[in-house]
Amino acid sequence: MSEESIFLSKAKDLYKTLCQTEWNATVAGLLVGLFSVLIMAWWRPWGAVGAIRNWGDWILYGIAHFSGMEWGFFGEFYDEAPKSILANSGSVIGIGFVAGAFLSACLGNDFAIRIPPVLEMCKGIMAGILMGIGSTLAGGCNVGGMYNAIGNLAANGFTMWAGLVAGVVLGLKYIYWEMEHISWGSGGAKTIDFPYAIKIILGIITLVLIIWGANKYADADSDYMASLCGILVISAALGYTMQRGRWCMVQGFREPHMTGDCTLAKSVALSIAVVAVGAAVLKYAVPMRADGESVLAPINYVRGTFGWGSIVGGFIFGFGAMLAGGCGSGTLWRVGEGQIKLWLVVPFFGITNSIMTNYFRDWELEASGKLGKYVYLPDVMGYTGTLILILAIMTIWYLVVVWNEDSGKLIVEM
Repeated sequence: MSEESIFLSKAKDLYKTLCQTEWNATVAGLLVGLFSVLIMAWWRPWGAVGAIRNWGDWILYGIAHFSGMEWGFFGEFYDEAPKSILANSGSVIGIGFVAGAFLSACLGNDFAIRIPPVLEMCKGIMAGILMGIGSTLAGGCNVGGMYNAIGNLAANGFTMWAGLVAGVVLGLKYIYWEMEHISWGSGGAKTIDFPYAIKIILGIITLVLIIWGANKYADADSDYMASLCGILVISAALGYTMQRGRWCMVQGFREPHMTGDCTLAKSVALSIAVVAVGAAVLKYAVPMRADGESVLAPINYVRGTFGWGSIVGGFIFGFGAMLAGGCGSGTLWRVGEGQIKLWLVVPFFGITNSIMTNYFRDWELEASGKLGKYVYLPDVMGYTGTLILILAIMTIWYLVVVWNEDSGKLIVEM
């Protein structure tokens, strides 16, 4: 074999590894943790609900102004246009995330328009509503309310985790019941696929647009808009990684109780540990920009929901995520690979969260302590104690799911 042939063969192997093969869950978890720390160091933690809420704000603003219904809560909360989806940092994260997932799906030949059965479409609508309610009560979805909350050393992340597990278990029991008792709406599924060559072209166009968009942000006059270049690129890397690794946090909670498989559970535990260590390093001294503004304030992702808010919110969100077939981040990367059910979840998730968030802010429920307390763990037990606690809990979780994989004691029977 000639040297040129060997080189081409190695290039094909590399392309297959990076773009076509499903990534190892541990590798994907480590990369998600790494990118989570990088986006914090760049500016702010990432999340899914910020984007979805901004999109919901725009839907409701459009309904209010294009239909003339500028009364009631429409007039109270949606009389002014929300921040542009291209200027809102949460929205830019969502756009980058979906674009990265779409890029991965195209290059990996995973993209197709997947229309689910009628029942699944109905479940998608209900799931979006439940996820919107749960994420408002908890102060975030599985990312901001649990993953990045724990990673950012906030106590409310643990209480949402407890609620999520209970909601996922109940959701699993419901799915088993549905399989036995509901036959309506099982038809109508359809998949519209495209030639791989077209997917490659779409993937290349998406990559070019990500690079072009990052450069446009970098050339912006204001520091705020310029900083969105890194937000876009890192969130695209997160979306690419999660789609390539089929990495879904709620699946990490579900599988130990459904099949006993602990692969994703171990990966999520490891990823949280990586984020927690990275956040402690970044927050310990709170680095400052040249203009004197904080790069990463300790309060980031510390919500006043350490109490019933995050427990009940996590429970509702977990149940909704089971109906949806994906968590907040899992919903977005599945949107990027063409799953229509999740396309339905997003607008109902966004509209519900937008309405409830506006009312909660107006009533000052979180600020007044009605949902729980603000607890930044280093204020209670110092950075060393906090890291020991988080790493100990992740280790215990790891041991429990590994034990359950062999014993099956925590599996929910049909």
